[in-house]
Amino acid sequence: MSMKLDSYFGSFFLIFFFAWFLNFPAEAAVKKYHFDIKVKNVSRLCHAKPIVTVNGRFPGPTIYAREGDRVLVNVTNYAQYNMSIHWHGLKQFRNGWADGPAYITQCPIKTGHSYTYDFNVTGQRGTLWWHAHILWLRATVYGAIVIMPKEGTLFPFPQPRGEAKIILGEWWNSDVETLVNQANKLGLPPPTSDAHTINGKPGPLFACSQKHTFTLEVEAGKTYMLRIINAVLNDEMFFTIAGHNMTVVEIDAVYTKPFTTRVILIAPGQTTNVLIKADQPPSRYLMAARPFMDAPVPVDNKTVTAVLKYKGIPNTVLPSMPKLPTPNNTNVALRYNNRLKSLNTPQFPAKVPLKVDRHLFYTIGLGANPCPTCQNGTQLTASLNNITFVMPKIGLLQAHYFNTKGVFRTDFPDRPLVQFNYTGVPLTANLATTSGTRLSKVAFNSTIELILQDTNLLTVESHPFHLHGFNFFVVGSGIGNFDPSKDPAKFNLVDPPERNTVGVPTGGWTAIRFRADNPGVWFMHCHLELHTMWGLKMAFVVENGRSKDESVMPPPKDLPPC
Repeated sequence: MSMKLDSYFGSFFLIFFFAWFLNFPAEAAVKKYHFDIKVKNVSRLCHAKPIVTVNGRFPGPTIYAREGDRVLVNVTNYAQYNMSIHWHGLKQFRNGWADGPAYITQCPIKTGHSYTYDFNVTGQRGTLWWHAHILWLRATVYGAIVIMPKEGTLFPFPQPRGEAKIILGEWWNSDVETLVNQANKLGLPPPTSDAHTINGKPGPLFACSQKHTFTLEVEAGKTYMLRIINAVLNDEMFFTIAGHNMTVVEIDAVYTKPFTTRVILIAPGQTTNVLIKADQPPSRYLMAARPFMDAPVPVDNKTVTAVLKYKGIPNTVLPSMPKLPTPNNTNVALRYNNRLKSLNTPQFPAKVPLKVDRHLFYTIGLGANPCPTCQNGTQLTASLNNITFVMPKIGLLQAHYFNTKGVFRTDFPDRPLVQFNYTGVPLTANLATTSGTRLSKVAFNSTIELILQDTNLLTVESHPFHLHGFNFFVVGSGIGNFDPSKDPAKFNLVDPPERNTVGVPTGGWTAIRFRADNPGVWFMHCHLELHTMWGLKMAFVVENGRSKDESVMPPPKDLPPC
């Protein structure tokens, strides 16, 4: 009898344990990567030059993780430049030490030194990317981050047969840092790039580039997902595929209401996932991208291409060329952005802040400050609320955490000190800006509405703004001056797109909302490298909450010294 009971209870225990095991959440994996920053000779457009790379690769390696994973990336710097890496779009909850912008959340990794970025992927899945966040080194130091949903969770759209990364970049024949230094001495912008690239390759429309062409092979009838990343330094890009529609399903690692389009617009810093069906006559088709610029600003206006090739089609077949919008086609750009909506389902809700604790209004301006050694006696510059940001000599997060005095002030104004007709006739007088390391202090868990207003100081221009540490909801945008009495009534507070980088339209405004639930120091800047260099940036100091779980974590022991 006792043996039977033992056997019965043994069987019952096994069944109970098996059921418990099935329902117990799988333990998060730890993904480890090693990034060696190395200089390597690379040839493009008939020119060879040394470039800074990760592990000798251009673009660099892809970080693969699953929602809930912990990621450790050990970065060792063998190049002659100081280095820091930003994991663009990862929220880094309480963990600004792993965010990466040099002199904001860390001092850079010096030559011959290492630092391990240690972060968790919490509540995010989709396509993000990483890039150097110092000088102009992201010209060649960048790569994709692919975050898969939790095990057993499907995409909320038809499962693709395969997928590919499409990373848009730029190429200069000359050394980029040399060009930038020369331009700064003159007080002028450096020359535009010599080509755009797709996965580091300019494509067959450029000299010496037949072998430097990315090719994606597809099978007729199958559906594929393209993970498109704009790693370009200074241009918003139109992207299209000859003969094929694209269905947009995700932006900045947030699912969207699917819609079909022939062309997408993607700003520097943004990511877009699209589905394409190989439903055309089997042949070779070109994927193509070129800049969108609807202001009188010089850009590298040449078209980069890659090949979409159906299986079994020989390379001797000439590929079809797609029709791209004209570079200044504002209507296509506005129409595309207006179609973007959050999925907003019970599983993936759009948690738009409906009550706003603090209203901010920031003007975006170009300017010119006196510079006796510069070519015209002035240095071109940029500002928010007429303040040109001055980079500190130590990391702002360290100064905040250790309460170091004299590094920054917390008096960044909530609105411009002088009001004017922001988008009226071009203003070319009184272009001087004030300078300082001025931050905006924000209460933990408060809700923020920020209006970003373009101005016609020197010229209007589209500006892609990236906020570190948070996603935000793009609740409205428009052309001209924001009207606080009329425009808020038109805000979309139901299913606005959720992003980490947003384009402020040329001569217009964008309204974003976010909840400041991530304590620390978080950078916000224009993702055009030229404008960031000129000072179009600021940072928020989000105060700690009441508990340890709502406070900045202590710094890691290997944080690079200043």
